[in-house]
Amino acid sequence: MAGDITETGSLYSPFMGLIYIFNLIVGTGALTMPKAFGAAGWLISLVLIILLGFFSFMTTTFVVETMSVANARLRWKTREKQNERVHGPPYSYYERMKKDDAHTEDVIEDEEENQSEEERRALLAPVNDPKRRRVDLYDITERVEMGQMASMFFNKIGWYLFYLCIVIYLYGDLAIYAAAVPKSLRDITCPVNITCNIKPSKQINLTNSSPCWGTAVNRQNAYRVYLGAFSLLLGPFVFFNVQKTKYLQLLTSLMRWVAFTIMIILAMTRITHGKGEGHPKMESITSVPNLFGVCVYSFMCQHSLPSLVTPIKNKRHLSLLVFFDFLVILVFYLVLSFTGIFCFNNKDIKDIYTLNFMDKCDPITSAKEISYFLGLFPVFTLSTNFPIIAITLRNNLKTLFHRDGYTYPWIIDRIFFPLLTIVPPIAVAFGTDDLEFLVGVTGSYAGAGIQYLVPAFLVYSARKEQRILFGPGSINKHTSPFRHTFWVYFVWIWGTLSIIFVTVNHILTKS
Repeated sequence: MAGDITETGSLYSPFMGLIYIFNLIVGTGALTMPKAFGAAGWLISLVLIILLGFFSFMTTTFVVETMSVANARLRWKTREKQNERVHGPPYSYYERMKKDDAHTEDVIEDEEENQSEEERRALLAPVNDPKRRRVDLYDITERVEMGQMASMFFNKIGWYLFYLCIVIYLYGDLAIYAAAVPKSLRDITCPVNITCNIKPSKQINLTNSSPCWGTAVNRQNAYRVYLGAFSLLLGPFVFFNVQKTKYLQLLTSLMRWVAFTIMIILAMTRITHGKGEGHPKMESITSVPNLFGVCVYSFMCQHSLPSLVTPIKNKRHLSLLVFFDFLVILVFYLVLSFTGIFCFNNKDIKDIYTLNFMDKCDPITSAKEISYFLGLFPVFTLSTNFPIIAITLRNNLKTLFHRDGYTYPWIIDRIFFPLLTIVPPIAVAFGTDDLEFLVGVTGSYAGAGIQYLVPAFLVYSARKEQRILFGPGSINKHTSPFRHTFWVYFVWIWGTLSIIFVTVNHILTKS
């Protein structure tokens, strides 16, 4: 998330791009969604997730449009530096093209002389060659991360607010991961005495004070032991630089698909066999804030779009492809959550949904191999992501506090920032293992800022600069379908009111 222009990497097809976006969006949030659906009620959940999915798609198109304007700005700046030697102080592209005819012809000739090798080959190709075209000003060929776009289009205050928002979100992300892995390990390894001929409603409810390893260690202490081991094993990675390998990404993606498919099939099997215990209510307003945060968190992809969209080869129908991806994800979430709330009693749904499939008394879910695979699924997938997110947060913290011309001392760079990265989320995870709360708060505040407010401000500022640099008649082929300014204002109002509603509801609920 650091604000530098990075290598685009190897290109891939639009279909592969859709898969990468799907894998990015469908993650930890999906595991907490069935519980949030059951608490808020099926009707409110249905309406809200459709609405939030629509807003997330809209702001995704805003980010793509901003990326195209950023590429155009970089392309124009490169040409301006080359042309400045001939024409003196640079005009805007629009101002220069409105010069007298003779001067305009000189500018066009000079621009053609300074085109990139790719553009020159395109122009020199035979007339009937399909490659004979001028590279579009708005082609997305450079990977410009959101931090770089914030530097381009925001003032100093906006830049600080952006980095503050992304840092808070990443802190919440790490706290969620740090709580989910130890909690899964505890629930797998702590023995549970269940009598299969007794109804679940009459079973002993497990609490943090329930014994785990004999009477000496309760479930809360076991969770903290696993959290300490998790911190010692994965925490040191933040002091170094590591990157997620392609094969590790493919492995975690495969595990995600298999795990979610198994859960959907098992839940549908229980329902069709008449063993569904869920009778979800229609609505519960008091549970809407958590549902809002979970849904926002579950549709989050805007901060990583430059890394995924730029390498796509053919971006001609990019908005349509992204819409199809969001539609598939929406259907996937609805199937996963609705099968969950009708399969399990609302009070029995775990905040990590995979733990619901470890019932030793249920012949459908009692297969030991499936139970352990689903139980360990969050452990493997989240553990591989934790170092990557921690290093991303560390780099953003360095950028946030950096001053021009200043170099961090070794102890600040190598010791202080890594500790500042890893200690707060681990401390939060030691304080609570309530994943629904952590996901809800992270999504409701920092998530809403990144998913709604930041893209809307970015596209508004990018459009303004586009008109200044290239004139009001310049056509951007990656313009969002929601090109009217009304939609930008609508997203601002929606994001602001959502945060206010969630805050007021939390205050009223506590009081």
